[in-house]
Amino acid sequence: MSRKNIAIAGLLTAVCASVLVLSLTSRPETGPIGRRQGNERPPQEHSLKKTALVQDVYATERLNRVDAGRDLRAMLTGTAGKSPRDVALYAESLQRSHGHIAMLMWIDFSSGTVKTFKSVPPDGTREQQQRLRQYLNAAKSAVKKHQAYESPSFAVGERKYFVMSQRSSDGKIGVLALIDQTVLNRVAEHQRKNLRLIPYPKEGKFRIESVHADTLRDITVKTGHDNENASHYYENEIVVRFRDGHPRSSQLQTISADIHCAAPRKLGYAYIFRSSDMTYSQLKTYFYYKWQPLYTEPHYMYLTNDAEGENTAEVVTPNDLLFSDYQWNLPAIETSRGWNLSKGSNKVTVAVVDTGVQADHPDLKGQLLPGYNAITKKGKPDDDVGHGTHVCGIIGALVNNSEGVAGISWFNKILPVKVLDSTGAGTTYSVAEGIIWAADHGAKVINLSLGNYADSQFLHDAIKYAYDRDVLLVSASGNDNTERPGYPAAYPEVLAVAATNASGERASFSNYGDYIDVSAPGESIASTYTGSQYAALSGTSMASPHAAALAGLVRSLNPDLSNKEVMDLMTKNTVDLGTPGHDKYFGWGQVDIYKTLQAASGGEVPLELWPQHVREKINLLERRLKAKP
Repeated sequence: MSRKNIAIAGLLTAVCASVLVLSLTSRPETGPIGRRQGNERPPQEHSLKKTALVQDVYATERLNRVDAGRDLRAMLTGTAGKSPRDVALYAESLQRSHGHIAMLMWIDFSSGTVKTFKSVPPDGTREQQQRLRQYLNAAKSAVKKHQAYESPSFAVGERKYFVMSQRSSDGKIGVLALIDQTVLNRVAEHQRKNLRLIPYPKEGKFRIESVHADTLRDITVKTGHDNENASHYYENEIVVRFRDGHPRSSQLQTISADIHCAAPRKLGYAYIFRSSDMTYSQLKTYFYYKWQPLYTEPHYMYLTNDAEGENTAEVVTPNDLLFSDYQWNLPAIETSRGWNLSKGSNKVTVAVVDTGVQADHPDLKGQLLPGYNAITKKGKPDDDVGHGTHVCGIIGALVNNSEGVAGISWFNKILPVKVLDSTGAGTTYSVAEGIIWAADHGAKVINLSLGNYADSQFLHDAIKYAYDRDVLLVSASGNDNTERPGYPAAYPEVLAVAATNASGERASFSNYGDYIDVSAPGESIASTYTGSQYAALSGTSMASPHAAALAGLVRSLNPDLSNKEVMDLMTKNTVDLGTPGHDKYFGWGQVDIYKTLQAASGGEVPLELWPQHVREKINLLERRLKAKP
């Protein structure tokens, strides 16, 4: 069924539901009436989201304790029999790449030598310092007895820490570390924004206003729940597409003088003007009466919602440290069985249009291509939030490297494009520019774990630009537990992804609606995080890269398929959840990597897709011819 038909069916269902509600409310109450899934009242929804946040912080702490233990064991193994200088160089390198190791102590029991590397004692009260010394002494005592040690978390000043110690297998060396747990605060703050538990974004560099996504009337966002009705924009900026194409330089000078602005920014067919003293409403009136443009719209903000191999005949169980205990999401979508058929190809690039990436994360080594920074227009797409790094890890963290997590793809290269700033927010311009840049630089799949509730023609033009170049676009539906369509997910050219939990149920925060195409795991997903660490995050932002990675595997296995054909294969080979067939909570169902790759395998177009394949190839050729200047 096409999205248009689904939308019509949804409208009819809504009309019928309205009649039913009217008939129910006209009767006296005789007992509790079950609510539709997803219609929890704001207090209940807030409680569910807080539970998800607490779960993410707890899981992140466990991930980082396991990872810290691996780092200490690796140090003991990697420095066995080495000189003191080599040990010092190893410790320096480890602390440089793992800034959360606040103190590292090396104990040589054969000589009685104790060496402390880069130790800056944290400031705190006398009681806190006493507790720190207590745990350090307990760690030393344990390691002397050939025992590993791990303290509970404790506060010193405004930070939390824990102490850990290990001893080498031959008993000659012990190593002790003080681990800074600032990542827990960062994950908590990140998820308060990502799950919309607080009003977001706050006013920053530019003046920001919010409008109701349906009426475009001004509203004030006072609580996190208000975000489901709000779209944020820069109040002194406007996006304009002129009816007659591009204005002459003299006309642009006239506009600049009239509205008191510098030279506008141009992207594709549209221009963005920023006035020094006019509001959006004033700018809209000016352009409407003087220039009669094809369209004007606010400059919206978008928020966060992370060598080709040979396929083997056997199911692979990765040796990645956190895979077995923490990555429930990969078995849930039959990833290991799917690896029998495709592990990806370095010829198929997956772009992550997001907050950037930590390029030197040890679990992403060799997986990244040089990307682009649409925020600064120069420099590397460094991640100052953590969101983009997390998304990249879900798609392509190194597999079978005995470290951290396993990504879904072994060999697809990731193209990081930074379009969201240090607050996790970006503009229509930056997102559109990032999409176009990725399409022009070889991306075959683009992941968009971001969104806004306003339907922007400017952004839609960028989506169409990429789609017409055979790029498959995947986007998160949003985290406000609302049926309101979010964009870019709701555009027909985009594969919209909702989130599920480990029980195969809809995640409590996941947006829903007739535009949802598929669902994927999105609760407490373990992945790479900035600071060479790991974090468990929840959100449709985490669900979307599961689908994007699958698209990369399909296009690696059968590169002859068009973007539309890959989308069709992904929706037709899901595990149906909820109401049979398409429904607004799960779309066509949860993605199944093995089933989808099985349908796509064979090196040629599946017979069931052959007629539409020919039609798609003709349509693609026509779109490319039209796109040429």
